[in-house]
Amino acid sequence: MLRTRIAVSVAAAAAGLAVLTACSGAETAQPVIAPAAAGGTGGGQIANGQVGNAAPASNESKLVVADVANVGQVLTDQNGMTLYRFDKDTAKPPKSNCDGDCAKAWPPMLATGDVQVQGVDKNLVGKVTRSDGTEQITVGGWALYRYAKDTKAGDATGQGVGGAWYAANAKGGKAGQAAAEAGAVKLSASKIDGLGDAIVDQNGMTLYLFTKDTKKAKTSACNGDCAKTWPAVLSNNGKVELQGIDSKLLGSIKRADGTEQVTIGGWPVYTFAKDLKPGDANGMGVNGTWFVIEPNGCKVGTTPSTAANQAPADSGAGSSNSGSGGTTY
Repeated sequence: MLRTRIAVSVAAAAAGLAVLTACSGAETAQPVIAPAAAGGTGGGQIANGQVGNAAPASNESKLVVADVANVGQVLTDQNGMTLYRFDKDTAKPPKSNCDGDCAKAWPPMLATGDVQVQGVDKNLVGKVTRSDGTEQITVGGWALYRYAKDTKAGDATGQGVGGAWYAANAKGGKAGQAAAEAGAVKLSASKIDGLGDAIVDQNGMTLYLFTKDTKKAKTSACNGDCAKTWPAVLSNNGKVELQGIDSKLLGSIKRADGTEQVTIGGWPVYTFAKDLKPGDANGMGVNGTWFVIEPNGCKVGTTPSTAANQAPADSGAGSSNSGSGGTTY
C-alpha cells in the first residue's frame, strides 16, 4: 500500500507509456548469474600512506581545515589532500568497514604518533584499530580516508562517490551541498549488462529484493548484520522520485529500527555493500535469495524479456559474508 506520507514525483516520459508486465507466477529457483568483476574505484599510486602525486612532507599526522572549491570547508591531511568519511562505517562505536580492494581505492589515514590539528577540536579526534591491526584516525567517531583518484591538494573527486563517500568537515560530518542533498531518493529504470532491465538508485547503484521477505510484507526480514551487507533503501524525508517506474508500484514498510523502507511491487528494496560502482550487480543470485529487481517489481529472470538476457548459470557465484561470525546473507 502506498503511504500518504510518501510524495511521488514521476519524471516525464514519452507519451503512451506501455503497461508494465506482471511477474511470472512461478517462484522456482532462478539461474545464478556470475558476478561481474567488482573492480576498483581508483588506481592512483599509493606510497607511504599517500596517494597520487602527493609525497609525504613528514612522518607526522596532521588534520587541517581548508577550503576546497565546490565543496567548502573540509578536513585535509598534512599535504593538503582531502579527507573523506564512509557512510557504511559506524561512529558509535567507531569502526572501519573499508578493507581489501576498498582500502586500495580509499587509503585509510593512519595514525603516526601524535595527531596535530589546525582548526579542529582536539577532543573530537580519536583512533580506531583496523582489521589489520593498524590505527586509523577518526574525527567525531568517523574514520578518515584519502581517495586514490585525488592527485593534488585541493582535489575532491571522491565527493559523493557511490552515494556513500563524502569529504569530512571539521566535526566529522559530511561537507558540501551535495552531501546536504544526499537525502533525496530517486529510483530509475535502467539496464545492466548481462541482466537486462533493473532498478537503480540516485547514485546508479543496483537495487535488489530478498526472497525471504514476503511480497507485501509489513516489515523486512533483513536486519542487524544482514542490513550491513544489504543496506535498505530508505524513504528519506518521505519523498521518493520515480523515473520509468509505475507510481502504483511504490510503497513503504516500517523497519524494526523504526525507519521507513521503500518497496516496489510490494518488495522491500536494498543495495549491496559489495557493489562498488554503478553497473555492479555482484549480489545477483547470492545464496539463491537475493535478486536484482526489475522496474515492474519482479526479480530478474521472471519476466521473459529479461530472462532471455541472462547468461548461463555459473556455479561460481558466491555468497556474501557479513563479517561477524561467518553468517551469510
